[in-house]
Amino acid sequence: MVNHNKIDLAPGLYFIATPIGAARDITLRALDLLASADVLMAEDTRSLRHLMQIHGVPLEGRKIRPYHDHSGAGARDGAVQEVLAGRSVLYAPEAGTPMVSDPGYALGRAVVEAGGDVISAPGPSAMLTALTLSGLPSDRFMFCGFPPQKGGPRQSFLRELAPLPATLIFYEAPKRVRRILGELCEICGPDRQAVLCRELTKRFEETMRGTLAELVEQLGDSDPKGECVLLVAPDQGPKTADPEAVEAALDEALGRLRVKDAAAEVAALFGLPRREVYQQALARQKDTPS
Repeated sequence: MVNHNKIDLAPGLYFIATPIGAARDITLRALDLLASADVLMAEDTRSLRHLMQIHGVPLEGRKIRPYHDHSGAGARDGAVQEVLAGRSVLYAPEAGTPMVSDPGYALGRAVVEAGGDVISAPGPSAMLTALTLSGLPSDRFMFCGFPPQKGGPRQSFLRELAPLPATLIFYEAPKRVRRILGELCEICGPDRQAVLCRELTKRFEETMRGTLAELVEQLGDSDPKGECVLLVAPDQGPKTADPEAVEAALDEALGRLRVKDAAAEVAALFGLPRREVYQQALARQKDTPS
């Protein structure tokens, strides 16, 4: 049975969300758009072609143009010109929702800046699926994407996020999950609640819950397999700052940041007045032998 209709589309850039695992998670509206768009673009052309074959959506002579992180400005400009010329252009990510850790961001921005219309057909999202499964607060959350790979920037990134009163959602490569869990234990404290989801909507889907320390223990020496989403519970508010911990954090931050930035980072981490920590940082820097 073919579950799509060919419809007349106004000129514009059409974003569709694609399944993150189970092929049947595609929406009927997305299938209609796939059957009807003048131009098809995809982060992974083979994946989109296979998805269309599964659901009986014919290409009818159309070619699927690649658009990914390594596509040049020419591919983007070409799509913009198609929209401005009155054609309907559809972009499909490899999996999930466009613009969320996805090269569709630059494409959508270019069309908007050129005065074209952008239309979104909502659908699957690894981030929202994980949040739904997690049991963590969903009234306020922050999608943090992939953490930086280099140690210094990653530490600063995590320290900036740690005190936020929102559930934090990270994407991370399986081989780096244990590393970031260990760092979060140090920065957020081992007792912060967290959830690790992997292979969402796929055959071996798994959700692991516990404190950060418990997740580290559950993983042991083995890297998880498959696509991973890590969620960390919100900070529970100001804590009593251990003076020795503050001094240690300041010394570490001063080793890689300017005094002002180091003080801001440590003040945010411990919920302390920034001016107070800045004065302490000045004193520690003065006392440190050059």
